[in-house]
Amino acid sequence: QLQASGGGLVQAGGSLRLSCAASGRTFSSHVMAWFRQAPGKEREFVSTISGSGSATDYLYSIKGRFTISRDNAKNTMYLQMNSLKPEDTAVYYCAAAPHPVLSPSLRRRTSEQYYDYWGQGTQVTVSS
Repeated sequence: QLQASGGGLVQAGGSLRLSCAASGRTFSSHVMAWFRQAPGKEREFVSTISGSGSATDYLYSIKGRFTISRDNAKNTMYLQMNSLKPEDTAVYYCAAAPHPVLSPSLRRRTSEQYYDYWGQGTQVTVSS
């Protein structure tokens, strides 16, 4: 089970840190990811991290502003979001895939279908 938290209302330029706590099983051997869904839009990939935390990937538009990380001792993944923009407003979801390393296929590792476990979303609202 995955539980996302940390969302909220923030002004443009502000920061938030999302957390995704896993329970019921150990996810240290799982690739984990963040997706987001803005109102009226399809859910999109944001970032992913390998089981060890040594490899990451990001949606191009958030590179340099967001940082994904994980603490396997706490069975928790994070998304540090800085320099937030109104277009970052969305419900953010965490997900996990039963693979220890990132797929070499960009299409696969950024696809919702690659991930078997999903948490409920946490709302992030960025005001202008």
